[in-house]
Amino acid sequence: MREIDDDEGRRLLRIVRRGSGSVVTWRRAQMILLSAQRMPVAKIAEVTFTSADRVRDVIHNFNRDGFASLYPKYKGGRPETFTLPERREIKKIAKSTPTEHDLPFSTWSLSKLADFLVAEGVVDDISHEGLRVLLREEGVSFQKVKTWKASRDPDYAVKKARVEHLYAIADREVVPEPGEPGVVFCLDEFGPLNLQPHPGRQWAERGGRHKDAEREPRRRRRATCNRLHGVRHLFAAYDLATDRLYGHVKDTKTRTQFLTFCRYLRSLYPAGVRLAIVCDNFSPHLTTKRCRRVANWAEANNVEIAYTPTNSSWLNRIEAQFTALRYFALDGTDHASHREQASMIRRYIIWRNKHAADERLREIVNKANVA
Repeated sequence: MREIDDDEGRRLLRIVRRGSGSVVTWRRAQMILLSAQRMPVAKIAEVTFTSADRVRDVIHNFNRDGFASLYPKYKGGRPETFTLPERREIKKIAKSTPTEHDLPFSTWSLSKLADFLVAEGVVDDISHEGLRVLLREEGVSFQKVKTWKASRDPDYAVKKARVEHLYAIADREVVPEPGEPGVVFCLDEFGPLNLQPHPGRQWAERGGRHKDAEREPRRRRRATCNRLHGVRHLFAAYDLATDRLYGHVKDTKTRTQFLTFCRYLRSLYPAGVRLAIVCDNFSPHLTTKRCRRVANWAEANNVEIAYTPTNSSWLNRIEAQFTALRYFALDGTDHASHREQASMIRRYIIWRNKHAADERLREIVNKANVA
């Protein structure tokens, strides 16, 4: 896997978190994100329920074609009107700005772009509709210019290398040296958890097409709600060695709550085993000049706190675990109390950990793999 920058990492994380659109795109993005986090191919194949050869193909295609390789292209019908070199040149010009070609306007319209392509001899003739369809097939759309935020962390390379080294230890790619952690946790907060109707999907009869459709109305969710009971926060940790997820629902996400959850993680292993906890730069995780509680606790309990670089939370492997948690435990729900919502989350985590080592389930999912 080639090195990716923060912008690409955040884009991959958005695709994996959103989980909407094509399942093929989602699964390919998941493979690329795990590979960017230095997870070995065999482990990625195990996590994504596919073969190692398939993972290598996805990685090689991404290295060559970038994000275009994540979106499936199903061919069929009559031959394309324009050759591949013509399509590439049209796409290249469309993604450029008119000022780069000494034109007195700042953005393209379909008519201006079509006239320019014909005037430059790229194509003999092209209609506005044909140009729009071609650009859509090439994955180019008319978008707003967005902002981006680069990591200004002066220790970016050092932090990134340390996190990747810890992942290599957890994946048993390297043998830990004396004094290095033997167990690696990825920790982050999920939330805020509100008491409100969450949108979701369900299987139901098509309206008006079934003889009993009127007698079996669809389940609906409330359109309005009053959030009068505050919010809760889920502290979650992912054990890379055992592929287990741990979570505690808290009222707040302060430094005290963070250390309480870290003490729980510490209790899972003997005191002689050194732990590493990978987390982001959220203020309760950090040690300040006024408060060294986190550093003092880590030093006293044989724990290393490894921080991801600023604005690079995509390096944290637990981010990919939150997509399934949101889909299976929150989407389509309308819990009456925080106790009920927390119970649903805990039950899902128990179910997830129970089936993580189910080889029979892995075989069934592997056969049904469509990515």
